[in-house]
Amino acid sequence: MLRSLRLAIGAFVVALTLAFSAGTANAAVWSSTDRWGTWTSGSYTLYNNVWGSGYGPQTIWANSTSNWGVWANHPNTGGIKAYPNATRYIGRAVGSLGTVTSSFNVTVPTSGVAFTTAYDIWSSDNAHEIMLWMNYYGAVGPLGTLQTTATVGGHTWKIYRGSNGSNNVYSFVRTSNTSSGSVNVAAIAQWIRSAGWFGNVTIGNVQFGYEITSSSGGKDFVTNSFSVSG
Repeated sequence: MLRSLRLAIGAFVVALTLAFSAGTANAAVWSSTDRWGTWTSGSYTLYNNVWGSGYGPQTIWANSTSNWGVWANHPNTGGIKAYPNATRYIGRAVGSLGTVTSSFNVTVPTSGVAFTTAYDIWSSDNAHEIMLWMNYYGAVGPLGTLQTTATVGGHTWKIYRGSNGSNNVYSFVRTSNTSSGSVNVAAIAQWIRSAGWFGNVTIGNVQFGYEITSSSGGKDFVTNSFSVSG
């Protein structure tokens, strides 16, 4: 009986040690619970960015700038609470933008939430904001009024135009949700310029993340892969 007990205890200790070692090996290289937590690696910066009112706890983590995510527990109330995102700066005018593309793959909750997986692309002076809604769930909607439906940048969108009082906003809402794909960012910026909505502006930050209104009880939003090329 004593020998069996010692063997059982030994096996438990080995299993616990292996589990701990595996957890340590798979731990994120960076994480933060700070509202404004940031991490820069190479040409990308990750932001926790809990900026709205009435927010709950949110933790951002990263294995790399292309593989990161958040756990968010924001109450089921109106108003955007956070936009955790990965950002890369471009710094070229639309007329000489050349090729700028981005690809993404995400795993997101689809019930009990209100959010959109979205790109947020800014002119360098922050006067113009281009939002690309790749998927959305719950009680959320774009700013402005519907202008048209068009296929541009590799996707078909309902396109809205408006202002938030600080900058012009152009919201491209994909006509069906997707959790992965690629987007021709340059083509979208050139389409807006050809529509006469802005001139030869300089494209600044290309951001990708989750604009979260509610995620009561705690939800995981995972970026399996993300990159901006060009």
